[in-house]
Amino acid sequence: MKEDNQQPTKQPFKTAEKLLFIVAGVFVIFAIIAYGVMQYVMATSDKPIFEQKTHYNLTAEGRKGSEIFRHAACTECHRAMRGGTNMGNDLDGIGSKHSEQWIERFLKDPENTYGDKTMDHGAAPKQAAYVAKMSDQDRHLMAVYLSELISDQGSASSPVPPKGESPFIDSMIKTWAPKAWKEKYTDIRDKKPSNQGEK
Repeated sequence: MKEDNQQPTKQPFKTAEKLLFIVAGVFVIFAIIAYGVMQYVMATSDKPIFEQKTHYNLTAEGRKGSEIFRHAACTECHRAMRGGTNMGNDLDGIGSKHSEQWIERFLKDPENTYGDKTMDHGAAPKQAAYVAKMSDQDRHLMAVYLSELISDQGSASSPVPPKGESPFIDSMIKTWAPKAWKEKYTDIRDKKPSNQGEK
C-alpha cells in the first residue's frame, strides 16, 4: 500500500475572517493616529487638557517644607504639586481636608492621629517610619507645605462636591429624598468650601 506523503493544503481566509482582520487593522491605525495627535496637542499647547482643580501658593515656610519633602524622598510614594508617584496617597489638596496642626500631629504620631493602622507611616520597620523621627522643625515645615496644597470645590480631593446643578443628583434627590429633608438638611453643594480641616 502506498503511503500518502502529501502536505495538507492551506485553506484561504474566509470572507468573514478577512473582514475581521481589516477592521482590527483599521482600529489599530486609528489608535496610533489618535495617540500621535494627543501627544502633539499636549506638547504644543499651553492650556492643560483637563482643568486643574488643585493649587498652591507657598509661603516661605511652605517652600522650605517642599524642599524637605522632596529631599526626604516622600515623592517615591506620594504625589504633590502634580509631581511624584501614586503608590501612596495623592497629597494635592490635602490642605482642604486637614489643618496644618492635624498634618503635623500625623507626621509625628501617624497611627494615633489617624486612629488606625497605617500602611507605611508609624514605627519601624515601616518604610516611612523615618518621618516621625525627623526634627520638630522639619516636620513643622513639611506640615506647613502640605497644608498649603489646596483643592477647589468639585476636585476629586475636595470634601465638597461641585457647585451648581447636577441633573443626575437633582433627579436622585427628587426621586428618593422626602420633602421634609429639604427643610431639615442643607445641600452640601451650596456650602462655602472651607480649608480649616480637622483641628
